[in-house]
Amino acid sequence: MTGYAGKLVGAILGWILFHNPFGALIGAFLGHFYDSVAARPRQTPLGSGFIEPLFAFAGALAKSDGRISQQEIDAAEALIARLNLDAEQRRAAIERFSVGKQPDFNVNIALGDLQHWCQGRRDHAFIVLDLLLDLVHAEGPLAGPKLALMRRLCAVLHVSEHELAALSAMRGYSAWQGPRGPAGNGPRPQPPRPSEVDPYAVLGVERTADERAIKQAYRRLMSQHHPDKLGSDVPDEVKRRSEQRSREINAAYERIKSERGLK
Repeated sequence: MTGYAGKLVGAILGWILFHNPFGALIGAFLGHFYDSVAARPRQTPLGSGFIEPLFAFAGALAKSDGRISQQEIDAAEALIARLNLDAEQRRAAIERFSVGKQPDFNVNIALGDLQHWCQGRRDHAFIVLDLLLDLVHAEGPLAGPKLALMRRLCAVLHVSEHELAALSAMRGYSAWQGPRGPAGNGPRPQPPRPSEVDPYAVLGVERTADERAIKQAYRRLMSQHHPDKLGSDVPDEVKRRSEQRSREINAAYERIKSERGLK
């Protein structure tokens, strides 16, 4: 019956409005389009649609240098916990991570799905990159293949490598440190304390930048990372990180102003 509800209601309304069979036929025809739209499957909400491609890409990222370390496994598990996934989402995340680490996995599919989820929105792009940072830096300095994959992700999300380095600085990670050697599997360095984070790196500007450039960088970053731009259907962890990023940007800007005596 649900597949014919629009046609039936349309026919009745057409008869009432036009008082003839031709009007009823027009109403039924318009009702047909309503039934067609109503029968289409609903799209996955933006709040969860990125989970499977995110973890598939994470699997490919972890495996890109030939092996998956315990640090990378711990980082993936921590990401699942941070996102507070339910049982079904957790199962899907683990499954897609396992698929992504296979040698024949086509990473372009995950890249395309993440690009589709972002829909050209830079705030969504920064969410994706932010969630991956702990995994990216799980082993310290980046291996060449991992860096190459991150550059490909940045390219499809239209985020510059300079912006990604600034985002890393906000999280307490140094900017790209270059490939690590084959034996470079030492303990993961601890992120620096807030007082040790370079405020210029957070804003993505050189220390020689003038006041105007610093203000422009600050306003641009606040516009990109402001939590009010997020939809209501994103996980709580994403909202929390967006709020924290805004605080980090503000703190970096205030520190620079204090050091330079700016108002």
